Parts: sequence; structure tokens; C-alpha cells
Amino acid sequence: MWRRKRVLVTGGAGFLGSHLCERLLDEGNDVLCVDNFFTGTKDNIVHLLDNPHFELMRHDVTFPLYLEVDEIYNLACPASPIHYQHDPVQTTKTSVHGAINMLGLAKRVGARIFQASTSEVYGDPEIHPQTEDYRGNVNPIGPRACYDEGKRCAETLFFDYHRQNGVEIKVARIFNTYGPRMHPQDGRVVSNFIIQALQGEDITIYGDGEQTRSFCFYTDLIEGFVRLMATDKSITGPMNLGNPYEITIRELAERVIEMTGAKSKLIFKDLPADDPLQRKPDITFARNTLDGWEPTVGLETGLGSTIEYFRNLIAKHG
Repeated sequence: MWRRKRVLVTGGAGFLGSHLCERLLDEGNDVLCVDNFFTGTKDNIVHLLDNPHFELMRHDVTFPLYLEVDEIYNLACPASPIHYQHDPVQTTKTSVHGAINMLGLAKRVGARIFQASTSEVYGDPEIHPQTEDYRGNVNPIGPRACYDEGKRCAETLFFDYHRQNGVEIKVARIFNTYGPRMHPQDGRVVSNFIIQALQGEDITIYGDGEQTRSFCFYTDLIEGFVRLMATDKSITGPMNLGNPYEITIRELAERVIEMTGAKSKLIFKDLPADDPLQRKPDITFARNTLDGWEPTVGLETGLGSTIEYFRNLIAKHG
């Protein structure tokens, strides 16, 4: 007899988590959103609270969770430098203890589990673009290590639970993603630049602006999540998910100024420690495995939607 799939999303009130919850509900699942609201917000999921197939639980994944589910998407972890460096010990605990607790749950109930890993596992890469077999160039004692090494350790745990206990795992390495519901104070370049431009401030660039990033709109990333989760159990990842279109930080700032009509000037400050100079995914594995998946939303379209979101947010809250 058919029944709805029960899906747990940790970090479900965050930027990506809330969009994933929506997608899973649209596909006819029962969704349990778990969040401790450190960076997530009820504003992101308030419109889902009346849905009888959606449930919200305030919980920190560094503590065990006992319930019955069929699938787990583990997205819980602050993902921007400002937030993950605020309490670096807790950031590491969230990645490591959180992985242990969610993998323990998956093992107990026989659930398939997805890990939202990150391109930060590559550190400041010495090869370009980055492929999944590149082992990275990470400073284990730097200010970003709580996140970089926490996520690397989480991947280790996922593969050990898979080998030792037969847990079905899916590991995605997420490259820079943006869109509506980004945290306005997350310190990432897209949100920083847009908010500074909309408020008539000068735009702050760290370094000379020639460092590159590749930005993926959230809808393309969520599509990759869902497709990866649905693959045969022999496909574990890790798999790069992101947009291979590369742009310099200076170009991004100029694009935002142009699209917002701002009069902002560019202000240059010192580059933070261990900030990577290049970041671009090789998505060959994802293309070949996920039915030809690749990003379809161009930067112009994605930025337009994100600018509109922040414009409305500023109008509402000031």
C-alpha cells in the first residue's frame, strides 16, 4: 500500500533547507524540519506551517534524535564565515557530532541519508577547476578550519558508516549558492554586495577583486540534491554540485551596481586569512550521473530575483 515518504531535513529553516522543504512537500512527502534557529529563521518556513504534511521541531543536531523517517537530508551547519567563526568549537561540533547523530539515526531506522558537504573541503585549491578526486589544500589550524575540517570529518564519518554499517549515503559538495532567503548578515559576497548597493553604501571588496567564484542559483542546486538522493544506492558521491560559470569578485560587484542602479564605489580591504583565490566546480560526474543535470539559471536572472528579495526585505524591516 502506498504511503507518503517521511523525510527529515536538518537545518530546514535555513536558506537552502527551507527551499528543499518546499520542494519535498510539492513532491508529496511528509517533511519534518529540524532547526535550532542559530542562522535559520521561522520567516523562511512560516508559510509551510499550515501544511498538514509539514512539521517543525526546534532541536540541535549535536544531540541525538529518535524518530522514524525514510530519508534524511543533513543540512544543519552555519555556512558563512561570519556565522561559522562566531563559535568555531560549536561549528565543528555541529559538523562532527551532527553527522554522528544523523548517521546513527539512519543506521537505526534504515534511512538513506544525504550530506550537504561543501567546496570548502578543497581549501585554497592548487588545481582548477576542482574535481571530486582532488584531496584539497586546507589549513587545519586556520580560522576557517572549524568549517573546512568539520565538513571533511563529516565526509569521513559518512563513508565509514557506509563501509562499516551499510548505511546508504549521498554526499554532495556544494559550491557557492545564492538566491532569495539568504541571511542578510551572512557576510557572503552576493548578499553583502546587494545590501550595500541597495542601501547606497560603497561596496567592500576583500583583496584585489580578481579572485574568482562560481555562483549557482538555489533552484538548480535543489534539483541536484533531489536527483542525487534518487540515484541507485551504488552512487555515494562525493559529487560536486554548483555552477561552472566563473566570474571575478570585481565583476560581480560591478554587475550588482549596474542592476540596482546604485551609485556605490568599490572599496578594497585586505583579504582574510586562507580565503581561496579560485573556486570553480568540475561537474562532469553530476552531468553524467544525474540525467544531464546542470545549472540552467543565468547570473543575470538569479541576481535579479535575489535583488528583488532583498529590496522587499529592506522595505519591510528597514
